[in-house]
Amino acid sequence: MKITHKSILIWLMLAFLIMASVAVFLANSSIFNLKHNGYDFMVNMNANRQKPSDEIVLVIIDDKSLTDLGRWPWNRNLFNEIFEYLNNYTDSKLIAFDAIIAAENIKDPKDDLELFNNIGKYEKLVVGVAFNNNEFTFSKKEKTLYNTMLDTKKDLFIEDKRTKKDTSIFKSFTQFPFKYFQNAKAMGAVNIAKDQDGKVRSIQQAISYGNILYPSMELALYSKYTGIKNFILDDEYLTGKNEKYKLKVPIKNIEGNALSNIFYYRLQNNTYSHKTISASDVIKSIRAIKKGEEPILDKEIFKNKVIFVGANANAQYAKDEVRTPISISYAGTDLRATNFNNLLKNDFYITTNPLYDLFIGIIIFIVIFLFIYLLPIPTALIVAFSIVLLYLIFSAFMYSKNIAINIALPTLFVPIAFVIGYSYKFLLEGKKKEQIEKAMGKYISKDVMRNVIQNIDSVGLGGKRANITVLFADIRGFTSISEMLSAEEVSMILNEYFSAIVPIIDKHRGVLNKFVGDAVLVIFGEPIQNDNHALDAVKCAWNMIEKVKELQEKWLEEGKPKIEIGIGISTGDAFVGNIGSEERLEYTVIGDTVNTASRIENFNKIYKTKFLISQTTFDAVQKHVDVIKIREVTIRGKVKKINIYEVLRLIG
Repeated sequence: MKITHKSILIWLMLAFLIMASVAVFLANSSIFNLKHNGYDFMVNMNANRQKPSDEIVLVIIDDKSLTDLGRWPWNRNLFNEIFEYLNNYTDSKLIAFDAIIAAENIKDPKDDLELFNNIGKYEKLVVGVAFNNNEFTFSKKEKTLYNTMLDTKKDLFIEDKRTKKDTSIFKSFTQFPFKYFQNAKAMGAVNIAKDQDGKVRSIQQAISYGNILYPSMELALYSKYTGIKNFILDDEYLTGKNEKYKLKVPIKNIEGNALSNIFYYRLQNNTYSHKTISASDVIKSIRAIKKGEEPILDKEIFKNKVIFVGANANAQYAKDEVRTPISISYAGTDLRATNFNNLLKNDFYITTNPLYDLFIGIIIFIVIFLFIYLLPIPTALIVAFSIVLLYLIFSAFMYSKNIAINIALPTLFVPIAFVIGYSYKFLLEGKKKEQIEKAMGKYISKDVMRNVIQNIDSVGLGGKRANITVLFADIRGFTSISEMLSAEEVSMILNEYFSAIVPIIDKHRGVLNKFVGDAVLVIFGEPIQNDNHALDAVKCAWNMIEKVKELQEKWLEEGKPKIEIGIGISTGDAFVGNIGSEERLEYTVIGDTVNTASRIENFNKIYKTKFLISQTTFDAVQKHVDVIKIREVTIRGKVKKINIYEVLRLIG
């Protein structure tokens, strides 16, 4: 296939499309996780930028609580004491219960009854509900009752204005003990959305169930906190506002649910990001108050605070931790508090459109490609590294503005730019080299050109002695022909003649050494290694004469003069190599063999022949030719006479 500039561009374009597709796959593949790793790195770096709200306090059932108050699972009266204290003995603003009570305590039903009866008295309390993929195990009547009751547990309305509403994956929710479910004042979803690598990067703000949108526990708290009762969910945002507050959460609509990217805050002492109090101290405080004693905790700690109650202790079913971009053991209750914190501050990340990421990657590719094409390799590497560094700085800036751009995909276009850029440069240089060789091949032999290229590092003055055959061909009576025609007409005839014989020379492995006016000097045996160089030279000469006969007929029809050629061939040792100066070289052949071929060709004029060979050549080809021995002749410069032969025909 002929390599053209167009074909190079087509192949490189196809290579780019394939490599770009691979880059998109690698950047978004859960196997390599490059996109998430880049996201996690920036989220981690950005965690210090904002401080968590001091309006949020965590009450955690920790190891101390289990040590002081008994092993897990706790009696339900202990939860009741926590809620009673926070609701009745402090000026707390709201309370969130980050736990699911899904079954009654058969061993101690009195504790259950006390909690279930009192749960409705805690006006500040919002409890969790988990939506599930499985169907209810209830009867149809109980299912209808539970679904009806659930709708009364949300004190807000989310208007669904999405253009595309996917079918929800949820088919049921927590099958609470009936009394607990009936008395709970407010509920919100506590589902956790994990990515394929198990990390939590986003969270559901609204969950679709039974064609109704239910809020997360944090959104339910936010509604109570701000007084906003009506929200709107569209394809991009969850919004809500009143005279004092305005919410605008960037949303990803997945499987019917609305998720937002969490803005994480730096953990304090690698444990929690928000202020934390042991549940043991809360319970001891209410017990002390009821005894008329001084409580452990100052109730001012909870004044106007939103309190999240949850468990995170080293006990079975009490350990509540998730993997996040900033920690592999992030407390689940702290996660819910972080989401509420995000709602208060509108601190969510906006992710960019994949087409934007691809566009940025292509821009980076084009810039680096141009630098590779225009600059030397070391400079291009420095520039490429600088571009990557600048893009990382730009990414950090965007993340500081809560815009989470894709780091992996645009960065992957850098090696693509190097591969495509240097491939293009290599192929283009190869094409230019080919063009130069083709152009130079019109001035010097292509075989000489190949020899130079193959030995480019050792090109210089010098050569070697070799046994070769030299063919010398000359046009008879060229001077008189030149006088009859104009210079332009002469050059046209010469060009046609040379164009006809050069392919014959190439066919027989000859090397056209030079044009000498109307004559040609051809070498056989070097630089193309050939043991039968004498026979090839004779065959070449014979075909040249036959070709001239064809041209004579053509020129006769065109009214041009008839030309004849004479050929002399000699075989022997000669110097073959480069002569000249260090600045200018010429590949040629020097020696008695060359002079003999030239002198023999001159004898054609004397003996009215066309094709003469020397004794040495005859010795090498005598089985393949019919000849007439002309005579013994004296060659100028040689003491000893030599025999010359006219070739009449080739045998075979």
